[in-house]
Amino acid sequence: MPASLHRLPAALLLALAAGAAQAGMFDDEEARKAIVDLRSRVAAVDDQGKARAAEAAAANAQLVEQLAGLRRSLLDLNNQLEAMRGEIAKLRGNDEQLARDLGEVQKRQKDIGQSLDERLRKLEPVKVTLDGKEFTAEQDEKRAYDDAIAAIRGGDFDRAVVMLGAFQRRYPGSAYTDSVRFWLGNALYGKRDYREAIAAFRAFVAGAADHPRAPEALLALANSQAEMKDAKGARKTIDELMKTYPQSEAAQAGKERLASLK
Repeated sequence: MPASLHRLPAALLLALAAGAAQAGMFDDEEARKAIVDLRSRVAAVDDQGKARAAEAAAANAQLVEQLAGLRRSLLDLNNQLEAMRGEIAKLRGNDEQLARDLGEVQKRQKDIGQSLDERLRKLEPVKVTLDGKEFTAEQDEKRAYDDAIAAIRGGDFDRAVVMLGAFQRRYPGSAYTDSVRFWLGNALYGKRDYREAIAAFRAFVAGAADHPRAPEALLALANSQAEMKDAKGARKTIDELMKTYPQSEAAQAGKERLASLK
């Protein structure tokens, strides 16, 4: 202890000691309070930090979840896009196939149409001019007549007779009827069936007296009678020819034919 303190009264020393002790006690109490307050603040800050960390973690978790959801949505959209691309490719393929099928159908329709037109043309009546008369006839009808005439011109009289007879049965009301009778008589004459030739020529003249070939038919009828040794009948037929068709070439030929008849 310093010497100055030894000179102070004991009471004063006691008082100073007591004050010092009290001051020391006060400083410790304040320090404790400060420490407690500091701890409280640190705890509060720590709690706030933890709360903010928890909020941040929650926000981060939410963000992660949102990102995951966006990724899933993006993946779904990508899958849908791929599916749509596949459908578009399929539709394009279908369109191309449909285009090919349509092309085939159109081609078949065109072919069928052309075939039908061809068939219709074959079925359509045609105009015919025969022995100064114009009329329409079915194509099959015209073909049958032409074939029979071709047989006569080829000298195949037997076949011509069959064909002309079949024509008469198949086309009884044909505009060819008069000509068919005339050529049937000629075909029969050609095959030396004079009796039937006479009947055919008679039927022709009776049914078509104004036909341009009627004079020829009467002359052919007279020739058929002459071949059968019926001179009387032949002369009578030639007389009929000259009276009925005096200006015809057949009548002139008939006059010449009379000279050979006995």
